[in-house]
Amino acid sequence: MLYIVATPIGNLDDITLRAVRVLSDCDILLAEDTRHTAKLLNHLSIARSRGSVISVHDHNETQRSAWVLEKLSEGLNLALVTDAGTPGISDPGYRLVRDARHAGHEVVPIPGACAAVAALSASGLPTDRFTFVGFPPKKAAARRRWLDEVATAPGTLVLYAAARDVPKILADVRETRGDVLVVVAREMTKRYEEWLTGTVSETLVRWEASPRKGEVTLIIDRPPEQVVDDASLLAMLRETTVKEVVALTGASKRRVYQLSLRLKKD
Repeated sequence: MLYIVATPIGNLDDITLRAVRVLSDCDILLAEDTRHTAKLLNHLSIARSRGSVISVHDHNETQRSAWVLEKLSEGLNLALVTDAGTPGISDPGYRLVRDARHAGHEVVPIPGACAAVAALSASGLPTDRFTFVGFPPKKAAARRRWLDEVATAPGTLVLYAAARDVPKILADVRETRGDVLVVVAREMTKRYEEWLTGTVSETLVRWEASPRKGEVTLIIDRPPEQVVDDASLLAMLRETTVKEVVALTGASKRRVYQLSLRLKKD
């Protein structure tokens, strides 16, 4: 079978007992970066034989798939890990899982750390409904289009980012979702773990006063729920832009945009 093994996102002691057993006993270990995984194995005092740890990452996952399926067909047990967290969640792995399932092999998850869920659980923002959207595009125009699309997603929004990109992302969030409450979780479970909570504007001021480094999970509150009828929205659109109406009212951008088209047509 193919095991999908979650590994720590920072603190190596966050590994589960079941994960340790699978990493020790599997015939072949598939690793995003064999050097990174070697540090985890050394910490756990797990000795692997030469050739039993194979690299599988974004750039070779498709090519490795046939080889992995062949090994599974031979009756071997394989385990997939990424550098940190749960494979397939903004990390390599889903193609391999898809191909293994389609070929009729058993795929077994070994649950553990996931930065998105860890940050959400400690954020203090609503968890009954959330949307995980991974990493935003790097280029400004593409990122704004992407945020326009996800800004109206129901519930709390969860995304990943490099620390250097946080100010740009927050500025775009304020335009698309409003000056909502956000929680920034930086370097979770590591030595310099840090949490910032406040409105987008407040968080921007604090961040820009002291730029940070590292990996970030950004938790964004849902827009304020305001009941605004179409007539009121149309009246506002005669005086201002779609983005400003969305920010002021909490109405979905899709709805406001459709009303703006109706206004232009009339």
